[in-house]
Order: sequence, then structure tokens, then C-alpha cells
Amino acid sequence: MTNREAQIFQWITENPMISQEELAAKAGIARSSAAVHISNLMKKGYILGKGYVTNGPSYCTIIGSANIDIGGTPEEALTEGDSNSGKAVQSLGGAGRNIAHNLRLLGVGVKLITAIGDDINARSIIESCEELGIDIADSLKTASEATPIYLYIADEKGNIKFSVSDMRIYDKLTIKFISSKMELLNKSRMVVLDTNIPAGTILYLCQKCRAPIFASAVSRKRAEKLLPILDKLYVVMANEAEAEVLSGIRIRDKDSLERAADIILEKGVKNVFIFPEKGGVYCACDEEQFLLNSSGAEQVHSNGADDAFMAGIVLGYMKHLSMRQMAKLGLAAASITREGKLAVNPQLCVPALVERTRIEL
Repeated sequence: MTNREAQIFQWITENPMISQEELAAKAGIARSSAAVHISNLMKKGYILGKGYVTNGPSYCTIIGSANIDIGGTPEEALTEGDSNSGKAVQSLGGAGRNIAHNLRLLGVGVKLITAIGDDINARSIIESCEELGIDIADSLKTASEATPIYLYIADEKGNIKFSVSDMRIYDKLTIKFISSKMELLNKSRMVVLDTNIPAGTILYLCQKCRAPIFASAVSRKRAEKLLPILDKLYVVMANEAEAEVLSGIRIRDKDSLERAADIILEKGVKNVFIFPEKGGVYCACDEEQFLLNSSGAEQVHSNGADDAFMAGIVLGYMKHLSMRQMAKLGLAAASITREGKLAVNPQLCVPALVERTRIEL
């Protein structure tokens, strides 16, 4: 689905009785061009017949990790090989669960597909999802593996320096399991995935899913799983190290950052968001490329902030906003998250984003 097709599809979903003339006026194109886009959407299976009967996406589906986060932040600069005074916290986490949590705070309907064990940690995740209104009914529950744990050490500014993740349970999110969820996925407004799930499952999902796919690279090694299916992705979110994997070049300066984004676009991704080490976000699509600075030089890619950024751009997409506006919402959401103590800040909400971005939602 192209950017224009995605835009038109959203308008049709929100108002199935909208005319081609109205669609053309909204998009600033000729009626005949709108008709071509509608025809393409019908051929691709997004529109099922006359009267603009769509596949009815009223929710976003997240596929990825849900785990327990255990982390430590020192009071001063980290001293290697020594005990560092600071604070240790335990909370619910996982990229997929965090994105789902943030989206619920922003009022978006969410279904979460993950894998959890049969233990006290799983019960904590289930109870939290029920309280937040996250539909977790389609997740895999097994007694053969423990619910995952993510252990991290941050620096005194909150940026993650070291981490260990025990994610073996996600190997059970097999092609066979995901194939049983394809009807649900194809009826989603969009699908957001993180790369903690198996590479084969990601490949199958991206080949079969008709909904726009937003992908979080998660880590340098896991980013490799996206290489075979970049042409199937509507959005890719990555830090510099992950973008180097996806582009195949070393990012040293602004020019190489721009070239990396160009290469990822050439591989078929529609929209690219890269977090430079110096802060902000580099945004690229076929129509434009630009660096959007955050307040200060804070890194977006710290514990939970990148997941909040993803939630912000998902909300922007649902509201038919431009890439620049989507990125502004993402940066604002990330900034709010960094102000809290955990991977998700309960203070995140639509009014807070409007106040910080001056974008009408």
C-alpha cells in the first residue's frame, strides 16, 4: 500500500459513504486519480466491494514482546567493575507491551499478540492488560517456558548502557501460530511488530498481511530479521546502529545518515525514522527528508522512549498527519516518557501531546 493509498483507505474506513469527489478534494488530486487509487485498493483486497465495504480496521494489532523489566540507574557516572549507588526498579515492559500501553493512554484500541508463561509474572501482565483495556486474548500462553525478563543498566542520564534479555519463549510464536491469526491481522488498522519474534514468523507475516506494517528494529542483531522484508514495511524505526544493519553502511555524519536513509527507502520501506546518537530523529520518505531535533540532546532510543515514539507516529498516521507532524508527536511522547521513572509514563495523553506540539488532534 502506497502512502496515498493508505491515506485514502483511512478516509474510506472512517466514512464508507464518502464520494470520490470528496476523496479527491481531501487529497488535493483529480477525481480520476482518486478512482485509480480506489481501484488499486480493491485489487489489493483492502476494499471488498461497492459502497466501500472495507476490512473494517477499528484497532491496531501489536505483535511482540511482553516481559518484566528489571533495571538499575546510578546516581553518578557508571564505574565499571564496582558497585554503583543508585536506584533499582522492576516493572512491566517489553517493546510490544510498551507500545500497546502507550497507545491505550492515547485512546487507541489495541490487540496484543505475545507469548507468556504460566507464572506470577504472566499474571501481572494479564491483569495490567485487562486494566488498561488491551486485548491479550490472542496471545500464546504456555507452561513450558517462563515469562521473559529484560535486565538493564542505564547511565546516570537514563540511557541504557548494558542489557540482557531472556526471550526464548518467543520462539513459540511460530508461523503455524501466527497463521491462525491472519484474519485478525488483516482487519487491523495497522500491525506493529518488534523483532523479538522469530525471523521466519516475521517473513511469513509480512508476506501475508494486508494491513500496513510498522516495525521497530529493537536491537542491532535483531534488526537483521527485517532485511528480507523491507519492501513490505510501511514504517521502520531504528537507532543509528540498527540503521547501519538495514542500510549496510557506516553512519559517521549527516551525509552518511542521509545516505543510509536513502538506501533503506530504495529497499522498499515507505517511511523511515532513525534516531541519531546526538538526539532527535531523522525522517525520510519519497517526498522529503529532514532532521527534527528534540528538546535538548536527549536520545530517543532509551528505555521505553522509543516505544512511546512509535505510539506517537501510529496516532499521527491514524489522524492523517504529515510525516513531520507524526515525528513531532513521536518526539513529544518520547519526551514525556523520559520524564517518568518507568518505561511507560502514565502522564502520556492526547492533551499533553497537543500542548507540546500545538498539533490539533
